[in-house]
Amino acid sequence: MKQILLVVSALLMLAEPISARETIAILGDSYSTFEGFIPPQNAIWYHARPDRSQTDVDDVMQTWWWRTINEGGYKLGVNDSWSGSTICNTGYGDEDYSDRSFMSRVTKLGNPDIILIFGGTNDSWCGAAVGEYKYGDFKRGDLYFYRPALAKLLDDAKKHYPNVRILFIINSELRPDITESTKKICEHYGIEYVELHDIQKQSGHPDQKGMASISEQVLQALGRD
Repeated sequence: MKQILLVVSALLMLAEPISARETIAILGDSYSTFEGFIPPQNAIWYHARPDRSQTDVDDVMQTWWWRTINEGGYKLGVNDSWSGSTICNTGYGDEDYSDRSFMSRVTKLGNPDIILIFGGTNDSWCGAAVGEYKYGDFKRGDLYFYRPALAKLLDDAKKHYPNVRILFIINSELRPDITESTKKICEHYGIEYVELHDIQKQSGHPDQKGMASISEQVLQALGRD
């Protein structure tokens, strides 16, 4: 009987690291897409057969998030990334992006242990106005401005995912007002963030080397470097 108990205990100890792996969910834009790994209705930037004039990334294992999850010993949960999406509801050409904004997708991330939010790039590129800092009583019109929209996003994330670790990834080469606003709002909500630097890009998007650099910096922020 003792021998049986010892064997069972040993098996449980061996299984513990696997069952204890944390699940990561991704909320992102084009930087976090890959064909076949995001919801089918979402627009894609990275494909298995890419336009070589745009990117050299042609395998999901080259993406920043796959590398982060694999090298950090995590499990992949939901990846709800949408190419061209903004955090606020203002999109390119002043179009209404409320169907794809980060705010509209934040509650669709399943049951993760960690959420990695990688956004703000398209808000910066499309010329979205930052607006005023606002941390409550959000009106519909507020959400077409970056600052109140980001505040609403983080407020919703914290309420919908209690006791879940949230890390906001700030892209390099963004407008200064977007970068500084993101830091200030993250600090208000007690959200961790990592500000990327020295990311090699092609057509404005990370290539294989850029993906590796993002992964390294995110793993360092997660304490898994």
